[in-house]
Amino acid sequence: MNDAKLNSLLNNSIQSVQQVGKARAQKLNKLGIKTIGDLITYYPRDYEDRTREKKVSELADRDECAVILKVLSDVTLNRPRRNLRIYKAVAGDDSGLVTLTWFNQDYIRDKIVKNKTYVFFGKVKRLGSYIEMTNPVYEEAHSERKKTTGIQPVYPLTAGITQTYLRMIQRNALDIVTGKLTEILPDELRKQFSLAEINFSLEKIHFPTSFEEKERARKRLVFEELLMLQLGLLQLKNNQVTVSGIKMEEKPLVNRFISQLPFKLTKAQQRVYSEIEKDMTGEKQMNRLIQGDVGSGKTIVAVLAILLTVLNGYQAVFMVPTEILAEQHYQSILPLLENYDINIVLLTGSVSKKEKEKIKEGIKNNEYQIIIGTHALLQEDVDFARLGLVVTDEQHRFGVKQRAILASRSNPHILVMTATPIPRTLSLILYGDLDISIIDELPPERKPVKTYAVDESMRNRVYKFIKKTVQEGRQAYIICPLVEESDEIEAEAAASLANKLKEGDLRGLSIGLVHGKMKWKEKEKVMNDFSKGNIQVLVSTTVVEVGVNVPNACLMVVENAERFGLAQLHQLRGRVGRGRHQSYCILFCQSKSDIARKRMEIMTKYNDGFKISEKDMELRGPGDIFGVRQHGLPDFKIANLYEDMEILKEVQKACEDIIKNQKLSDREDYKRLKEHLLLMFEDKLSEVALN
Repeated sequence: MNDAKLNSLLNNSIQSVQQVGKARAQKLNKLGIKTIGDLITYYPRDYEDRTREKKVSELADRDECAVILKVLSDVTLNRPRRNLRIYKAVAGDDSGLVTLTWFNQDYIRDKIVKNKTYVFFGKVKRLGSYIEMTNPVYEEAHSERKKTTGIQPVYPLTAGITQTYLRMIQRNALDIVTGKLTEILPDELRKQFSLAEINFSLEKIHFPTSFEEKERARKRLVFEELLMLQLGLLQLKNNQVTVSGIKMEEKPLVNRFISQLPFKLTKAQQRVYSEIEKDMTGEKQMNRLIQGDVGSGKTIVAVLAILLTVLNGYQAVFMVPTEILAEQHYQSILPLLENYDINIVLLTGSVSKKEKEKIKEGIKNNEYQIIIGTHALLQEDVDFARLGLVVTDEQHRFGVKQRAILASRSNPHILVMTATPIPRTLSLILYGDLDISIIDELPPERKPVKTYAVDESMRNRVYKFIKKTVQEGRQAYIICPLVEESDEIEAEAAASLANKLKEGDLRGLSIGLVHGKMKWKEKEKVMNDFSKGNIQVLVSTTVVEVGVNVPNACLMVVENAERFGLAQLHQLRGRVGRGRHQSYCILFCQSKSDIARKRMEIMTKYNDGFKISEKDMELRGPGDIFGVRQHGLPDFKIANLYEDMEILKEVQKACEDIIKNQKLSDREDYKRLKEHLLLMFEDKLSEVALN
C-alpha cells in the first residue's frame, strides 16, 4: 500500500472500526483515541499471563492464574446495602474448594450453572484453607479458550470502557492494518540493532504469544520513538548552530556590577556566566539552558545576561509562568539596576487594556529595555524594537513551541532556566536542542532545610511548633493536598483548611489563604501581605511552588505529602531556607505503603535536587516527572526513559552515525525516515534543514 493510502487509512475515524459507535467513540476520545492510528499505538501498560494453570491445592495468596473447576453449588445473591449485589458460588477440583465471588454482575446467575466445569482466571485470596477468587473471567472447559489462556494485554481505561472491549476493538483495528504498514526504518539500521519489522511489532505488542515476542516488539517500537525524537532535536540544534546571532561586545560595566553586589557569586555562577558571555559575544545565536537547584542563584546569572544585552543597545525579555513570579522578579531586578539608566516594565495579563496598549507602544519605540512578564508576551501584537535576548524561567511550563514564537523574532539569544533537576542523560533528550550549563553549588550562607516525615500522631506537636516559630517572629507555609478533580475542589479544600485552623489549633495567629481560583489582584495582595510579614501562616495550594521569595518564612508543612511527586515536594521545600534562620520542612504522610515510605525517606535524606530526581526515577520511572508533555515535545507512547536507558544509548549511537554521514540527505533508503521526521517536527524543521 502506498504512503498516501496508508496515511488516509490510519487517519480514518475510530468509528470505522467494527463495534465502535458514536457513544463509545466519545469515551475513547477521552483516552486520546480518535483515529485507527491512535488506537493501534495505544499500547498496553501491562500484561496478564493466563497461560499459568494450577490445581486448587497449589494456589497461593495473590496468585493470578487459571484453574479448572466444577461448580458445586447454585449461585447465591447477597445485598448488604443499596447498589451492592454480591454473587457467590462454590467450585472445586479433586484437590480442594474455591469460593467464586462477583460484584454487581447480574448476568452471572444465568451463566454459571451447577455441575458444569469451567476454566476460571483471576486473582486469588487465600487465608489458611479458605480460598476465594474475585470477579474471575471464565469459559466453559470444553469450549475454544480465548479469555482464559494466552498473554492478555492490560490497557489504561476510562469510565465506560472495559479491558474486554478495548482488546476486542484493538483486534478489529489490527485486522484492518496488519500487513499494510510500511517500514520507515532502513534495513541496515534494523539489522545493526536487531530490530523487528513494524507489522510484527504492532501485532505482538498487543497480542504476543510469548513474552520474548513482546520484548522484541517493544524494543523496536521504543527504538523508533526515541530515534525520531532524538534525531529531530539534534537537527534543531544543528539548525541553530548555523543561525547567526546578534554579536554582542564584552562590557566592563558588567564586571563592575558584579563587584558591587551585596554577595559574592559562587564559582558555579561565575562559570555559567562565562559560558553565556562567550555565546553572546560569538557569531552564533545562543540557545542555552541553565539547570540549577532551588536557591542556587540562577536569577542573578540571568540578570547579568540581561545587563550585557541592554548595554549593547538591545532589549531583553524575561518570561515567567505566573504573574506572582513576574511581579517578584520585577521588584527584585528594579533596585539592582536603578543606577544604570535602564527602563524596566512589567507586562502581564492583568494589566488594564489601556495600560497594555501604552506599554506595547513603548516596547515598539524602544522606550523599555527590559520587559518582564508572563505568556502575555507571546501574543503576536507585541512588537520589539531591538530584541536581543529572551530569558524563560521554569522552561518546562512553556515548551519548545512557545519558546520558538519569541525566538523567531530577529534571532535573539535564548536563555532558559529550570529548577527541575534532570539527570544529564535525560537532559539530552528533553533539552536536545539546547546547550546545558549546570549551577551545581548553593551560596555558602544557605543552610540545608531539615526535613521530617510524620504521621497523624504528631499533628499536635507540629501545631505547637508552628506557634513557637511564629512567636519567634518567623512565618510558615501550610500546603494543602493535591486534589485531582478540579481547581474548584482544590480551592474549596484550601479554604476549609484555613477556616478550620483559624477557629481551632492555630486560633489567634494571622492566617492567609491563596489558591489557583483567586483573582490575580486578590492573590497579589495576600502574597504581598505575607512578604511584608502581615500574615504569619500562609495556607496555600501548589501555586507557591514556583517563585515567591520570603526569607523570613522558615517552616513548610505539607499535608498528604504522599500525593505529590518528589520533584514537586523538593520545589515546595525550596520556598523556605532563603534567610539566615534554620528552616524546616514537615511532611504529613497518611499512606502506609512501602513506596510512600521510601519516597519520604528520600526527602528526609537528600537536599540535592539532582539526587532526588534520580531516586524518583528509580522508584517510578520518569513518567511525566519532568513535564515531558509540557516541553512541547510529542508524548512518549511506549518509551520509559528510566527503563529504556540501554535502548536510548543505542539510539544516540545511531543518531550520531546518521548525522555524521548525512544519511538523511544522501541515502534513498532513509527517505521514509526523513519524511516522518519532517511530519513530526513540521513547525520546526524544514526540508532544507535536513539536507
